[in-house]
This record gives sequence, structure tokens and C-alpha cells, in this order.
Amino acid sequence: MGSVRWGLLSTAGINRRLIPAIRASKRGELAAVASRSQAGADAYAEEWEIPLSFGSYAAMLASDSIDAVYISLPNHLHADWTIWALESGRHVLCEKPFAITLVEVDRMMAAAEDADRVLAEAFMYRHHPQTKTVGEWVRDGRVGEVTVIKGVFNFKLEDRDNVRLVADWGGGSLWDVGVYPLSFAQYIMGDMPKIVTGSQQLGPSGVDEVFSGLLHYSGDRMALISSSFASPFYTSFEVIGTEGRLSLNRPFIGMAEVGELIFHPAEGEAEYIPVPEKELYLCEIEDMHAAILDGEPSYVTL
Repeated sequence: MGSVRWGLLSTAGINRRLIPAIRASKRGELAAVASRSQAGADAYAEEWEIPLSFGSYAAMLASDSIDAVYISLPNHLHADWTIWALESGRHVLCEKPFAITLVEVDRMMAAAEDADRVLAEAFMYRHHPQTKTVGEWVRDGRVGEVTVIKGVFNFKLEDRDNVRLVADWGGGSLWDVGVYPLSFAQYIMGDMPKIVTGSQQLGPSGVDEVFSGLLHYSGDRMALISSSFASPFYTSFEVIGTEGRLSLNRPFIGMAEVGELIFHPAEGEAEYIPVPEKELYLCEIEDMHAAILDGEPSYVTL
């Protein structure tokens, strides 16, 4: 197999980010899309110039037209459809959050192993050169010993009928955008926290519309994360160490457009660190292709 034929399992809005990345990749082909109705799938396929359209997810998985699927369904559907896709012989890139219970995660990992197929969580920012640069600076000791990490991802959710507000569907700001600073903290700290505490402001539907968390790690290291649906768009991330701090104004999205990565040393002037330009979603697609076609281990492991 010299290329990967992709199918989109749903017509969610996030697809518009992944479609250009698949088409920009050297070894990817966007072959099909599936929706809950044939009319919806046909309209979407026409809009995005996708060759094949299916009126159900099961119909696409039963066809021989695709090798891998991108799952962008609501959070509570990730596990079941990931497992179904794996059992049908497809590789799977599943949108974050991967699942909403540990039991589901275990089932998904077992299904991938049984089917001998590639399964990955779609944390696109983890693959970007900016994130990798931060990791390299920390590993090289250029900020000294890490003491505190601070991460924020907020945006104002105006649509009160949005699936992000449905409690039974894995809604809430932590599941939707708080997972970004949380995963970045885990990447930098390199191990599991010893103690975690959290606070939330619940909205009318029962989900956390504002969340803050404090994580205590070995060596007296701490991470503070927060997320919100109730304030204007704002992202930031800081790694504070004994020799200085790294600050990012666009740690998760928009790196190429307005992102800045700055090192503030203990003494002297701040240093702007150049970050190679790379299309954000292309990196995770190329990683999938390397895993599927070349047998390379996934960069972000399960």
C-alpha cells in the first residue's frame, strides 16, 4: 500500500481542518465521507469534492473504499465507533478526548491490538514543531528545574444548543478545551501527578462551563490549568523554571499566524525562539501515514 485512503466518519465542523491536511499530505487521499443520511452525505461530498458518500457510518465501514477513518463524532460516541472501525479493519484517528471513561480506553486499545491496526488520538498540537521545541528546551535543562506550569484555553460558547453542553455526551469545558493544557502539562512533566484538585462553575445543563485544576507532581512541581466557555478566546502556556521561563501565546492553535515562543532568562533580554512553519493538522496526518505505511511507532502513544 503506497497511500492511505481516508474516510470521514461524520460531517462535524472540525473536518474542515483535517481535509486540507489530508490533501496536502504526500501519501493521503480523501476518499469518502459518511453521514447519518444519504442526502446529508451527498451534500457534504459535493461541497468538499469528496468522491464517495455514504448514508450511514456502517455502510462506509462495510465498503472496500477506505483504509483509515477520522472520527469526529460527539465525545460519548468515540469509543464504540472506534472499536467498530478497528474491527472492520480500518486504522483510526479519533478526535480528542479519546474517550470519557478508562473502561472505554481499555476497550479501544484492546481492539487496536486485536485488529493489528493503528489507533491514535487527534491531539494535533503535540505534533507541531513549536510543542516539540518546548519539550527539547525543558529536556536540555535550559529553563533549569521546572517548578510551575500554567496553561489556559478559553472561548465563549454562544450556541446554547451545542453538543459541548450536553452532560451525558461528555460535555464541558475540561473535556473540550481543558484537555489541551492538561496534556501539555503531562508532556512536560513526564510522569503522573501525585495529587489533583479541581473546581468548576456548572452551567444550566450541568456541565462545567468554567474549570480550574491544580496538579502536584514529584519534586514539588505543580501545574495549574484552566478552561472556560464563558470568556472571550484566550490561550496561553508557561513553563517556569529555576533558570527562566518559556511563554507561548498560541500554544494549541494559530501558531503559524500569530504565535510567539519566548524565553525569559533569569538575567538579560527575552529571546524570541524561531519555530519552523508547519501546517498544524498536517503533522498528525503524516504521523499516521508513517505508522500505517512504514510501521513507525506513533509519536503520541496510547
